[in-house]
Amino acid sequence: MEKKGILVVVSGFSGAGKGTLMKELLKNYDSYALSVSATTRSPREGEVHGKDYFFVTKENFRGMIEAGELYEFAEYTNNYYGTPRQYVDERMAEGKDVILEIEVQGAEKIKKQFPDTVLIFVTPPTAKELKNRLIGRGSETPETIRKRLNRAVEEAKYMPFYDYILVNDDLGTATKELHAIICSEHFKSTRNREAILGITDELREITKEKGEV
Repeated sequence: MEKKGILVVVSGFSGAGKGTLMKELLKNYDSYALSVSATTRSPREGEVHGKDYFFVTKENFRGMIEAGELYEFAEYTNNYYGTPRQYVDERMAEGKDVILEIEVQGAEKIKKQFPDTVLIFVTPPTAKELKNRLIGRGSETPETIRKRLNRAVEEAKYMPFYDYILVNDDLGTATKELHAIICSEHFKSTRNREAILGITDELREITKEKGEV
């Protein structure tokens, strides 16, 4: 039976290490495709258009919304983020497990559209560690860091909504745990209805056959 791709949403606090975790997952396993989000924020040092994000103007982003080219979109710290439909559809059709690294607002919208979506929330082990990571970036002002921490307080309210909570303390361990979570999802009975029906029908046919077992 042909493997069907799973849609996975990874969210978490800014500074939780989601981006680094995604890069490590893709480096170690070839069964995944990371959806490239569109955003109106400016690129950080080293980020590449079309690889890390599609960097667009607010005017262009609004055009994508009007054209129905996004599965979801949300505003975060005065910038917009959204998930382009085409990339996700194509990778899922290829049998890839597609990962969306999006905010909690977008996760809620995706879950409503696709109830089978796996929701994973990434968090550092402590709030103090989160603050240290934000400061350690060295690319944001104290005011921006304060806004991100205030935002984290609000995002924490959504954590019970997620299927899994992944503590990103050690990168190697967290990567293996993330891979294990997604792999286990493939074996859920709700994702294998076709196989269940197939073997059930076969068993019925066998019991109808005459002769010794």
